[in-house]
Amino acid sequence: MPALPRLRYDLDFMPSPLEERPGLLIRDTYGFSDATLILPPPLLPLLRLFDGEKDERELHYALYEMTGELDVAPVARHLIDSLDHAGFLHNERYEQMRGAALEAFAAQPDRPARFSGNGGYPADQQQLRTLMMERYLNPEGAAGSQDARYGVAAPHVSPEGGWESYRDAYLALPREADGRTFVVLGTSHYGPPERFGLTRKNYTTPFGAAQTDREAAEFLQRRAPAAVEMEDYCHAIEHSIEFQIVFLQALFGPEVKVLPVLCGPFARSLDQGGLPEEDAGVAAFLDALREWRAGAGRNAFWVLGVDMAHIGGRYGDPFETQAGDERMAEVEERDRARIAALAGGSAEDYWALVQPNHDDLRWCGSAPLYTFLRAVPEARAELLRYQQWNIDPQSVVSFAALNFQ
Repeated sequence: MPALPRLRYDLDFMPSPLEERPGLLIRDTYGFSDATLILPPPLLPLLRLFDGEKDERELHYALYEMTGELDVAPVARHLIDSLDHAGFLHNERYEQMRGAALEAFAAQPDRPARFSGNGGYPADQQQLRTLMMERYLNPEGAAGSQDARYGVAAPHVSPEGGWESYRDAYLALPREADGRTFVVLGTSHYGPPERFGLTRKNYTTPFGAAQTDREAAEFLQRRAPAAVEMEDYCHAIEHSIEFQIVFLQALFGPEVKVLPVLCGPFARSLDQGGLPEEDAGVAAFLDALREWRAGAGRNAFWVLGVDMAHIGGRYGDPFETQAGDERMAEVEERDRARIAALAGGSAEDYWALVQPNHDDLRWCGSAPLYTFLRAVPEARAELLRYQQWNIDPQSVVSFAALNFQ
């Protein structure tokens, strides 16, 4: 019998949110496929057979042991076909889907909005503007702060989930920032480690097209080619920058000038020890970023789209948790220790808190924050607001609004 293709490891696996359909929800966060599958609990052990080494005979035998039925071929074929048609297996269909998506993104003149109208924020421009001005950026109840000198850090969770922290961060930006380039450092959830994703494409939203600083992007690519993924497809599917663009456009106009940078995880440092810049590519990019800031980017403001801890079943923990419970109180204490290191401005002190246990808090904003500390070493963080939010009934994300002075 033919070998079973390998299941893609880069899929998003999470418990089904539908009470009437329990099981494992599988979807493609890379957007190569728009399919979503919910695998019933009895079939979950069968996924381990899709490792590229087992064959269909072993799948049939596993189903026989599970059901006691001899005629399991239809069930096996249905499972294989479902995963195949969804593009969830490493085979020719997946390669075709992936190639078509990469080619389509490369051919687009601008980076289109991905999260408008589908739960991220309204697709209608007037509705979006009203929501921004009457709720997300309404100063009533905002944390008072002096104007940011260098920039701010805001969440990248759903704006509806984290709007108070978004508001406090963005209202700290000085109005005279208008006309300057905003360097937007976002978490790359899907990009390779020790790499920085850049694009020349303008970022579009219902407000219009934010203007990407192409000269800056090309400068960084020339100075650190080994560390840069230019026209990184991850920009097409990533929310950590798109949400920041919407807030910047609401404050500074649709054609606000931006330099979008997706920061991949510093996995080598977390796995092997040492500082992230002990990787030659990372060191070259940080040098290039400082060089750009000393010249053409000397008047830039910096915006970081970063979340902090990720705790609970959604993230692989064997337990459920709620914002503010005893477990999350311990997380908050550790979060605040890291924030204190950011307030001290020491990249080394900050990384010393992130690095142990491969960052068991799963701060997905750790790489953008470290990159910023190295690019703007004189900056000191002021905490404006700290929050925890249940992204689902079992899991919590923490985040904050920071003002960099």
